[in-house]
Amino acid sequence: MNTKVERLENNVVKIEVTVPADKFKEALKKSYEKNASRFNVPGFRKGKAPMAIVERYYGEGVFYEDAINFIVEETYPKVVEENDIHPVDYPELDIIQIGKNVDFIYTAKVIVKPEVKLGQYKGLEATKISYMVTDEDVEAELNMLKEKNARIIVKEDGTIEKGDIAVIDFEGFIDGKPFEGGKAENYELVIGSLTFIPGFEDQLVGAKKGDTVDVNVTFPEDYHVESLKGKPALFKVTIKEIKTKEYPVVDDEFAKDVSEFETLEELKADIRKKLQEANEKRAKMELEDQLVGKVVNASEVDIPEVMINQEIDYMIKDMDYRLRYQGLNINQYLEMMGITMEDLRRDFKEVATNRVKTSLVLEAIAKAEGITATEEEIEKRAEEIAKRYGVKDIERMKKAIIESQRALIAEEIVNNKVIDLIVNESKIIG
Repeated sequence: MNTKVERLENNVVKIEVTVPADKFKEALKKSYEKNASRFNVPGFRKGKAPMAIVERYYGEGVFYEDAINFIVEETYPKVVEENDIHPVDYPELDIIQIGKNVDFIYTAKVIVKPEVKLGQYKGLEATKISYMVTDEDVEAELNMLKEKNARIIVKEDGTIEKGDIAVIDFEGFIDGKPFEGGKAENYELVIGSLTFIPGFEDQLVGAKKGDTVDVNVTFPEDYHVESLKGKPALFKVTIKEIKTKEYPVVDDEFAKDVSEFETLEELKADIRKKLQEANEKRAKMELEDQLVGKVVNASEVDIPEVMINQEIDYMIKDMDYRLRYQGLNINQYLEMMGITMEDLRRDFKEVATNRVKTSLVLEAIAKAEGITATEEEIEKRAEEIAKRYGVKDIERMKKAIIESQRALIAEEIVNNKVIDLIVNESKIIG
């Protein structure tokens, strides 16, 4: 096999591969063996006609398609590896010469990772911001614990107040006619949560169990349903039940109930410590982002559009995955927001472009500095991931993770090392 590699403009590489005639004959035979059962030739049982007879009856080219696939699948990956080519998309194939008794020649044009012209990545300056934990921060965490441990009780007497949960039946009308999606029964609405249209919840304050309330509202101009934007509506609301939250007293007993601590002061000290750790992690990440941003902005790279589109595809797939945890999917989200897939892709493009450029720049620095991930580091990281699954056989899970995610784990390790290098070689103020 002979190869020629030509680097064209716009991050395109053209590869010409010449495969000896006898090798192509082997591929033709393999194609015949795969497809023989499909052919009906007079005088022979189906699938039993010799290769030469089938070629004479159907034409020599009958076996070309699979033979080409066999040859390309065998040769293309080898050529790419041997010539240190890094494709970012599928190749565009062109057959130059083909025949039973001649060398098989094909070309493959493929978009490759672009070259990065690195800017300054050592000796930078950055300001580290320090975040202090205040008493208000600690109280906010305590309030969240108090909220989490509140009891929901039925309010037998009295009226709806802010913070109560109103169990309601409602039906909405526009111009006196009910509209789709405007009706529900036994809906639990937290008053003051701003879940419904502005003004809806306020008009229920003061109502009692059994009351029917006329709620007049206007749908916002940016409402997600096109037909309802800016429309005035009347909702007939029946109060079925009123619930309220009964909060625990925040004292030493509360601390014992919600944590491993004996006193409230110990719980507060632990909350303060965890908040400070979170603040330090936040400050570290912001410092890293600040420095990496400077390095990326100082570097030059012509990013192929296909790489940006692939990143957008990944972002949309990830978004759809997260939406499904909320009982939605990407198409429902688009409908709710009143946008198209093209709109979403356009909105994602800037972020996707920056992500791709950042990845390419970090990779270029790693190459320039000879930074790699060792086998020991990969195994250690895989073990950390495996432990998160809470399975008994950690070793088996670790092996499975390494087999399926080795490249991603190695990339994460290398990127972290590169970021550490950038930070350590910078002048940090603050």
